[in-house]
Amino acid sequence: MKSTETLRIGELAERFGLAPHVLRHWEAMGLLEPAARVSGRRRYTADHAVRVLTILRGKAAGMSLEQIRDVVTVSGRAERRALLARHHADLDRRLQELAAAKALIEHLMECTAEDFTQCPAYRRLAADAAGLSGLSGAACVVEESRAHGGAAPEGTAPR
Repeated sequence: MKSTETLRIGELAERFGLAPHVLRHWEAMGLLEPAARVSGRRRYTADHAVRVLTILRGKAAGMSLEQIRDVVTVSGRAERRALLARHHADLDRRLQELAAAKALIEHLMECTAEDFTQCPAYRRLAADAAGLSGLSGAACVVEESRAHGGAAPEGTAPR
């Protein structure tokens, strides 16, 4: 899009895979500056396209529309940085939770215990996630074979 080119609402929305009513909603929320009107129709510029991309990236990062609005409308760099630092810390926490969930799933993909909820390794992972201790259960074939230098059971990938 050239800096002098303007787009109708449907054209801008289509470039980002959005419905035009989404852009109208964002305007009403104060996320998107109202477009200039030519013959009563909204006309959007490259600056509007950059703002739409910014909103979409914020949403992809897990920010609410209100949080995105706060970031894009805040008056000073220090305030914006503080808002983003809080969101960054929240993302770090969520990434740690996802890593713990991934570890549980990876273990379950390899675990050969009949009842995985009784597997000691799984129970340790679950206890760590819940802040508990002292959970135990039947032996885990995956862990036992590796503890004794053996390979993972056939059909499973080594960790």
